[in-house]
Amino acid sequence: MVRKTTIPESTNLRYTTRHSDVEGFDSLAELALDMRWSWNHAADSVWRLLDPDLWELTHNPWAVLQTVSRDRILEAFSDPSFRKDVARLLKEKKKSTEAPAWFQMAHPNSALSTVAYFSMEFMLSEALPIYSGGLGNVAGDQLKAASDLGVPVVGIGLLYQQGYFRQVIDSGGNQQALYPYNDPGSLPITPVREPNGEWLRLSVDMPSAKMWLRVWHVKVGKVSLYLLDSNDLANHPSHRQVTSELYGGGASLRLKQEIVLGIGGWRLLRKLGMDVTVCHLNEGHAAFAILERSRDQMEKTGQSFDEALATTRAGNLFTTHTAVSAGFDRFEPLLMDRYFRKYAENDLKIGFEELLSLGRIHPEATDSLFNMAHLAMRGSGHVNGVSALHGRVSRHILGDLFPRWPTPEVPIGSVTNGVHAPSWDSEGADALWSNSCGKDRWLLPTESLENDIHRLSDESIWEFRNASRETFISYARRHLTRQMKVSGESAELIERVSSFFSPDVLTIGFARRFATYKRPNLLLFDPDRLIRLLHHPKGQVQLVIAGKAHPADLAGQKMVREWISFIRRPEVFGRVMFLSDYDMLLSERLVQGVDLWLNTPRRPWEACGTSGMKVLVNGGLNFSELDGWWAEAYSPKVGWALGDGLEHGDDPVWDQVEAESLYEKLEQEVIPAFYERDRNNRPSGWIQRIRESMACLTPRFSSNRAVREYTESYYLPASESVRSRSMENGASGTRIAAWKKKVANYWATLKIRNVSLSNKESQFLFTVLIDPGNLDPSEFSVELYADAGGDFPMFRQKMEMDPAAISGDRLYSATVPANRPPGDYTARIIPSFPGVSVPLEASQILWQK
Repeated sequence: MVRKTTIPESTNLRYTTRHSDVEGFDSLAELALDMRWSWNHAADSVWRLLDPDLWELTHNPWAVLQTVSRDRILEAFSDPSFRKDVARLLKEKKKSTEAPAWFQMAHPNSALSTVAYFSMEFMLSEALPIYSGGLGNVAGDQLKAASDLGVPVVGIGLLYQQGYFRQVIDSGGNQQALYPYNDPGSLPITPVREPNGEWLRLSVDMPSAKMWLRVWHVKVGKVSLYLLDSNDLANHPSHRQVTSELYGGGASLRLKQEIVLGIGGWRLLRKLGMDVTVCHLNEGHAAFAILERSRDQMEKTGQSFDEALATTRAGNLFTTHTAVSAGFDRFEPLLMDRYFRKYAENDLKIGFEELLSLGRIHPEATDSLFNMAHLAMRGSGHVNGVSALHGRVSRHILGDLFPRWPTPEVPIGSVTNGVHAPSWDSEGADALWSNSCGKDRWLLPTESLENDIHRLSDESIWEFRNASRETFISYARRHLTRQMKVSGESAELIERVSSFFSPDVLTIGFARRFATYKRPNLLLFDPDRLIRLLHHPKGQVQLVIAGKAHPADLAGQKMVREWISFIRRPEVFGRVMFLSDYDMLLSERLVQGVDLWLNTPRRPWEACGTSGMKVLVNGGLNFSELDGWWAEAYSPKVGWALGDGLEHGDDPVWDQVEAESLYEKLEQEVIPAFYERDRNNRPSGWIQRIRESMACLTPRFSSNRAVREYTESYYLPASESVRSRSMENGASGTRIAAWKKKVANYWATLKIRNVSLSNKESQFLFTVLIDPGNLDPSEFSVELYADAGGDFPMFRQKMEMDPAAISGDRLYSATVPANRPPGDYTARIIPSFPGVSVPLEASQILWQK
């Protein structure tokens, strides 16, 4: 019997009791400890009033409350209007939390109880720095959208003592990596406690000793995020530092982090007594949750590991974000042996080599690395990429798991990412959208928003964009001033920052991780031409650059230095800014203010890309490589495209071709479009693109749409399937496991003896004679298949069996239109069992010779 741990109200879970005796403090704490404030800014004025300087620097209400004096709190509450505002905010928060949302209205009788969403990083706010980039961005935005839509999601992640590194540019133009400590007392998190007040702690076994994990709770509107932390005083120092740093250290540290996330994360869910039907793995880092979920099922039902895995995998969803095979985490067999032999033999009751086979293409290749993506594929009932193009790429890079299956049939779908618009829109954008579409526009399906935005006038759009650009430039000057002071620049030089940039000039933004495949220096391919572009005869251009290179990526750091060197040229100085320490706050300001967002990755290595999506709600336009989401979104009505839509690898010749195209389109199309004005001094063509981009793309590439798609295409079917397999102590899963074992043992006994063809009234009649060997005909299907080619799509049709047996053989037939050559068609046999996903769960296939 699992004892359910009660999660009290956040005000009873405070990390510190500072000021708790001050009247009104508990009300402020309740607001500060719900990260709904990160996208609902109604309470911003409260924190700004208490400490305007700290609020501007941190945007962390809990840090404000932990820092401000009791006298300041008492003074604020002595004002009746302040008390009234706080009471109103609490009432609105309660109403928002309790109100039924889209999920409750659209799926009132759903079998979906809880979706456990595992991710190595979550980007919710700069106040909780446990993220690096795109993966965390997606995770954070999907949690927020789940809250808006009422989807029952709970997040599982890690609390890093340092998180991802912070970037400083020194006086020589070099990137320096800093690792400030994340003080839990200043983060908007609370410890999870047992009903008796004891801090909830879990353990996982390590080779040297047991490792204890503390648990923290983050309230994200209607949903919860739980963070595991190994910095427990009872741990050996080597264990305390396991959750010290995001994406740091070597393979051993990464493996231990993924054990904490996957195995520790699932144990936490069990400890909390949650009825989890769907386990969503946001990338393969958490794939060990598949093993622990199976172990949990074994304990409950007495099933074997194979039976438990067959039962539970139907409720597992694996989302891959990796566009190159080398991006998957892989571990040496000896390292796996150290951490998993006892777990395999004692907990899963299987041989260690059997466990390793789950992470290998060929189980017999004993020297192969253990691949976390392969484990995730073999333990999930559904798999998807994060854009349509990435789905196709993933079918190629993971296709080796399905030998002899055509690439289009590799079982990987796609859900294109989206961004949480309320988290990224500016105050002006929010007002514009509210006036046009209403305040609750992101709480319901968004398909109706397009018509509302299309009615916006040129005047309102252009006034909004001019104000957004001006606000951003003011912020950028302040940011650069602080940055230059840290770098030790002269007072005279710092003073000149106040004249950098103009609020009337086309402002282009480029910000992302500095990695070679993202080509952050493509715009620097011809520096002299870029200088001429900045001083274009139609009108000047100003450029904002931001981004970090991983501390181990020397090539990326070199590209940072190249930009700093370019910016310091006299003819460029003041027209280009490099803003250091690219984090969520800086990203938010950038996407709100720039006119054009530039993106130049090598196709198809950008799995999706979400940075360009964030400018949509703010009226920014995109000029991007035809990769990731932009391959789906682009049309000449909404922006500009780079590339020919084909793959060219890392060919330097093609880099040159695209650099030339980049300059040419900026010079001849983009810049003139911004500066060609009508009689009202407005760029009507540019504004029309803004209107189309905002109307057509913002709803389509929002996390509102993405989470609804995940819910209806994956969560609900997975929940139904896993509940069906789990009935009667997993009886269905046990039958599936037995069938899989039989198919694996006897597949080689199947034979296609003969295929014949005849014409029948402008149709082809195919008949196939099958020797079923040691398998029953109910355990496989015979199909007629044809590849896509010419004007014909891919074709597959199940063949019907003649009930009469011929000496034990079976005769199958199918009739098809005679509109393509008969030689296109091939007979094949595939496994078949009710409710089983083929080839994901059984990848055998036999083709006609």
